[in-house]
Amino acid sequence: MNINVSIEARMTSSRLPKKVLKPLGNSTVLEVMINRVLKCKLVNKIIVATTINKEDDGIINLCEKKNVEYFRGSENNVFQRVLQAHEKFETDIIVELTGDCPFIEPRLIDEAIEFYLNNDYDYVSNSIKSTFPVGMSIQVYSLKALQEVSKKELTSMDIEHVTPEFYTTKRFKTYNIEAPKNLYFPELSVTLDTKEDYEIITKIMNHFKNDYFTIEEMISYVRKNPKLLQINSSIKRKGLS
Repeated sequence: MNINVSIEARMTSSRLPKKVLKPLGNSTVLEVMINRVLKCKLVNKIIVATTINKEDDGIINLCEKKNVEYFRGSENNVFQRVLQAHEKFETDIIVELTGDCPFIEPRLIDEAIEFYLNNDYDYVSNSIKSTFPVGMSIQVYSLKALQEVSKKELTSMDIEHVTPEFYTTKRFKTYNIEAPKNLYFPELSVTLDTKEDYEIITKIMNHFKNDYFTIEEMISYVRKNPKLLQINSSIKRKGLS
């Protein structure tokens, strides 16, 4: 069984262009994320799902440097890009991540995969309802399920966000993993959409001075330094409500 992670990443973000290759610690945002995902025990391949846009050549260079797979597809049709990437690499179970989550916790990824494998759900996520810090979003589902969705007439939300059909209709059995009490911190956002996000992410990275620290360590640091939350607390997040 091929359990593959896809990381959606491109350089032409509307709010913060070139964000995935911005410096972070001794590397870049995307490289920090890849380094963390490489710690997962249940993942076979990491596939960076980027675009055919020449501006994304730098992402390809990073993938080759890190020896991780990549796929180049449509810039605006993210659904098609993710689907084609996983079809190319013969994925059975998709673990979908986005490239603006550099501090994703590998243990949470493994736990989500394990829950999916041990239970009878079509779609498992920890972000249908937000209980973890923003920037820990994990989605697990099968390639067959995504292919089934592709047969319908896709909406603009499907094309941009890939998975709304799973959790906005009753066609599929879904499960939301909620944060345990010690990890419940939805007020903290470490996703990278804006310059304010970049500021808080950089401050956290500069404190730990390495690519890997646990989600518990990060939460503890921010709780002891609550002024950090004010940096990006006013940012309105794009996406589904």
